[in-house]
Amino acid sequence: MKKNLYVVLMAGGVGVRFWPYSRNAKPKQFLDVLGIGKSLLQSTYERFLPICAKENIFIVTHEEHVHLVKEQLPEVNDKQVLAEPMRKNTAACIAYASYKILQHDKDAVIVVSPADHLILKESEFISTLSKAIDQAQDQDKLITLGITPTRPETGYGYIQFIPEKKILKKVKTFTEKPELSLAKKFLESGDFAWNSGIFIWGVKAIIAALQEHLPEMAEVFEENLDQFGTDQEKKAISKIYTQCKSISIDYGIMEKATNVYVCQANFSWSDLGSWNSIHDISAKDKENNTTTGQVLVYDTRNSIIRSSTPGRLLIAQGLNGYLVGEFGNVIIVCEKEREDLFRQFVNDVKAMKGGGEFL
Repeated sequence: MKKNLYVVLMAGGVGVRFWPYSRNAKPKQFLDVLGIGKSLLQSTYERFLPICAKENIFIVTHEEHVHLVKEQLPEVNDKQVLAEPMRKNTAACIAYASYKILQHDKDAVIVVSPADHLILKESEFISTLSKAIDQAQDQDKLITLGITPTRPETGYGYIQFIPEKKILKKVKTFTEKPELSLAKKFLESGDFAWNSGIFIWGVKAIIAALQEHLPEMAEVFEENLDQFGTDQEKKAISKIYTQCKSISIDYGIMEKATNVYVCQANFSWSDLGSWNSIHDISAKDKENNTTTGQVLVYDTRNSIIRSSTPGRLLIAQGLNGYLVGEFGNVIIVCEKEREDLFRQFVNDVKAMKGGGEFL
């Protein structure tokens, strides 16, 4: 276990594509999506304990969800939970955690991971991650874990790399969610990996990248750095976030930097970003349906049928490829694969009079 290793878990999203199971009050990272008695956050936290001291694990979340982090991870202290006053995408989230860690350890190596992904074969994950951590010790590389693709998936981002027999491969391009025809070409070429969204780098490397590619963001953090770790930190972060633009770490840094590498991995991974991905990993009946709760299905195939209220029976007949779900005060019936519509659903509900109670 390396003393200078730190882990940052990003737990600030709202899981729009997973609505209405994922709600503003309790987004998907805090839910037991897999039905194993643990939330996705708890599973992710435990995944890193074999290689990282628990006091070196930081969780970044929206300030309205700090209480959920503390409930689900009672062993972490207040200093390990970084509260964002507003959502500004992953660049600001990573900058906040990186500058905090810089105060602790100027030679730190940081692993940044979403808190809501599924990883199977965890021993392979730890083995691959450890290799990347060793490579990051020199503080001059930005590394991402790339998953060897098994199908022409259109819901993931892709990383193109220079094929060479090295632990790290130099990244050529990033492509976000390609059309099916292009995804098939990526798969055939053999020099593309799925972008897992898991990053490894030295704290000096990521700070230098922020200074070069997002200088205004770096400047506002550095102007207020002396207030971190004091009673004024919350006020300082509120000020900082109002001045930060909303941009992902991929667009803000990874697609621009010249020192980006991919460490290719073969462990089973899913970003659990949609209902379709839940269907993929769930147990299914002979008609390829996955059901939860008190449910009866007839002449129904390739569907997700969920009832979440005890004592309420849900019956579905004649469906193919649908999501039918009863989640408290919301009932949803829609095509399972139309994940592109969920943002519209949520926006339309938000626009309704009194719609907030359904979000």
